[in-house]
Amino acid sequence: MKKERDWSGLHFGVDYYPEHWPRERWETDVALMQEMGIQVVRMGEFSWHKMEPREGEYDFAWLDEAVSLLGRYGISVILGTPTAAPPAWLVNKYPEILPMDRQGRRRGFGGRHHDCQSNPVYRRYVEALVTAMASHFAENPNVAGWQTDNELGNSHGDLCMCPSCRRSFQGWLEKKYGTVEALNQAWGTAFWSQEYNSFEEVFTPLVTVTGENPSAMLDWKCFCSDLVVEFQQVQIDIIRRICPHHFITHNCMGFADKVNYFDLTRPLDFASHDQYPGGYYGKMPFEDNVRMAANLDMTRSFKGQSFWIMEQQSGMTGWQIMGRSPVPGQLAAWAAQSVAHGADCVVFFRWRSCCIGTEQYWHGILPHSGRPGRRYQELKDMIGKLSPHMDALWGSIPRAQAGIVFSYRQEYAIQIQPQHPDLNYVTQLLKYYGELHKRSIPVDFVEDTGELSRYPLVIAPLQYLMTNALAEKYFSYVREGGTLVLTMRTGVKDEHNICMSDRELPGVLGDLCGIEIPDYDCLRDVNVKVSFVGEKEDGVFFAEKWSDIITLLGAEALASYEEEFYAGAPCITRNTYGKGVVYYIGTEPSQKLLEAVMNRVLADAGVSGIGSADEGVELNIRQKGQKKWIFAINHTNQEARYQISDGAGCKLVSGEKEGLLQPFEIHLYQKE
Repeated sequence: MKKERDWSGLHFGVDYYPEHWPRERWETDVALMQEMGIQVVRMGEFSWHKMEPREGEYDFAWLDEAVSLLGRYGISVILGTPTAAPPAWLVNKYPEILPMDRQGRRRGFGGRHHDCQSNPVYRRYVEALVTAMASHFAENPNVAGWQTDNELGNSHGDLCMCPSCRRSFQGWLEKKYGTVEALNQAWGTAFWSQEYNSFEEVFTPLVTVTGENPSAMLDWKCFCSDLVVEFQQVQIDIIRRICPHHFITHNCMGFADKVNYFDLTRPLDFASHDQYPGGYYGKMPFEDNVRMAANLDMTRSFKGQSFWIMEQQSGMTGWQIMGRSPVPGQLAAWAAQSVAHGADCVVFFRWRSCCIGTEQYWHGILPHSGRPGRRYQELKDMIGKLSPHMDALWGSIPRAQAGIVFSYRQEYAIQIQPQHPDLNYVTQLLKYYGELHKRSIPVDFVEDTGELSRYPLVIAPLQYLMTNALAEKYFSYVREGGTLVLTMRTGVKDEHNICMSDRELPGVLGDLCGIEIPDYDCLRDVNVKVSFVGEKEDGVFFAEKWSDIITLLGAEALASYEEEFYAGAPCITRNTYGKGVVYYIGTEPSQKLLEAVMNRVLADAGVSGIGSADEGVELNIRQKGQKKWIFAINHTNQEARYQISDGAGCKLVSGEKEGLLQPFEIHLYQKE
């Protein structure tokens, strides 16, 4: 039996596809990787046909050769299970494994994730292939671990409407509700004569003539997520049994919404993430660095530990349409950002720009010619600067002072009935995240079943679905001294996505907030002017998208509406409860309004940032025990300044001049 492998020395890697290149080129590539400082390579995740060219005929010889070559150069391997790309022979023999869309049409062969994950035939072939792979590589000393499938929950194939999925959905519902009478009650099927006599009558949500049942849609989305988690677990069980000393991870996609990543990553050794700050399909300008930072914090939050980047952008992106080329220094800054937020290993996608297939314009470290250029040199230099510190950083994470509550069920419910055409759950969360990020305050995203007491500040936007258990969690948190921020559209519905009727909004949380909301206004084409009560604040403030028309029941009004038929009604309130404080923000606040409110919130919570910096400079901190590392990263193309709040004992271990950053420069401090 192979001894347990310690993978803590793996810090920088690349995604490499030897099957795309002549064998005589392989060693040239691997030698260049070694020269660059690469320690690990991911491969194999789309190579089903190469591994099983015909049913039951497995060919791992080419992969053995590649793994052995990398091992000779001191580079470890992560194997991806290639279950995201079923081969043509399998689809031709069993066309029923293809996914069905909402129009009832089967998707075709030729892309990826063209599979139904509930189909028993498909699962049988997946199990056989993963078993063969794991058995073959279990004792290979160059294999460090595994990636399951690829970007689960990030394609239409994960939402299949076929007869197999219908049967699985019916079984899922029967397990959840027990009786069809309970299902009818939970879904409110008396509306539009939608009652069922048995679970066998329930449909998958194909396109309907008019709007769907929102309760049924919520359960469908949750079922689809559970199905993906179950599909992955089949692979995990096989690999754990055969390769108990290998790690297992999966490359998640930040705020992708088709699968609950808290559930998906629970059985993994660590979460991984695919990070593309330059956008995905030719978007301009580059994606907001705040959103990219949030992706990283979200990934760290899935398991509350350090994580890996399994795909870090290494060039221009694009399939049919290309994005902008990252300017010199930008790739290095993006990679350092990943490390600053808790990544222990950064794997770049891809090693070399591919000359075949859909992703020919998703550029790699090397161009199509295979000749090292500026991207190779830039990332080689960055690896050289950070590598001496990566062993010490291993396992450290930012210690967040604020938690933002995240719930896939809340997101699904808002997607089903957004109420305002531009209301988006993640966008709302990121608005509050951005206020903390620009103040250099580390943030966790907290599952709504998670522990809140460790955070002096908790922000819980759009708590649309409310249960007694969740309400009690908030009551307890504030009672014990926490500062809680709640927002518009809180306590609107029950856990089944049915509107509450026993009291005015925000329902059971009205006592906690000291308010009730007997009326509201959807701001479709207008913003409403808002002013602070009893004090002067510089600027003009607006309520956007929504107005909760609040009645005070013990809370104090901080701001009120100046316009519309509810002029003078409170818009933002503050209430003391037990040892803590609750803020209720009954609108989407304009940027200036949010800044002013957050000044008060942070003062109440006693929360402050790592330091101050010019716009576009990111400060972050990683901690392990008493040791701390502070990152300062300039994401702009201009010189910029920053200041660390408590600089005592900080030593600049990578960088030139304290407090001053050149364009895209990275500073790293160590603090004992």
